[in-house]
Amino acid sequence: MEIIFQKLSIILVPGLLAITLHEVAHGWVADRLGDPTARLLGRLTLNPFKHLDPVGTLLLFFIGFGWARPVPVNPGNLPNPRRNMLWVALGGPTANLGLALFSALLLRGLGRMPTNGTSMSALAMLLEPLTLMVAFSVYINLVLMIINLVPVPPLDGGRVLAGLLPERAAAAMARLEPFGFFVVIILFFFSPLAERVLWPSVGFLTALLTGPQLVLVQKVFAILFRS
Repeated sequence: MEIIFQKLSIILVPGLLAITLHEVAHGWVADRLGDPTARLLGRLTLNPFKHLDPVGTLLLFFIGFGWARPVPVNPGNLPNPRRNMLWVALGGPTANLGLALFSALLLRGLGRMPTNGTSMSALAMLLEPLTLMVAFSVYINLVLMIINLVPVPPLDGGRVLAGLLPERAAAAMARLEPFGFFVVIILFFFSPLAERVLWPSVGFLTALLTGPQLVLVQKVFAILFRS
């Protein structure tokens, strides 16, 4: 039971913040471009309870990755729906990148704090839970960014690609969206994409951003995946 609470203490805040900020960013960009749907429905808030998806939240706690309820966007309210939806789609991954960068900078600062001396050791013990949460924040935000940039609907990357393609090709791609969930499952679990591209990309960017503090991210993994 103690291990479960320790895992939850690491995942809960950074995980909920990552998926919440991702969706709020979509709605905020849409609102700035002329579609107030998310704002009028009260979805432009960092209150996670406004965004939680039951399945996505459970998976976040059990496997360290999840999702929130998509923020509603009405393309009909946008002056240039195809082009504007491209920017709306990029809002979520961009928010995750920004949060990953901020978390990495904070992690580097926390990792350099002195631990010599009795008072400093006591401070280090108090800051350790925060350090582990920040380390997980780097990881989860990079995961959300990279996975959502895969150019398959209904992922954000699919909507970005639809905004770049000619109209006929974009329309053909949009017809795949009802089957997108199954396509994503096949790509992530039954193809070499995840093993050869996605997870190596996450690992490379995590190491790049955290530098000498990568050991703290590795420590988080050791805690999360121990029985």
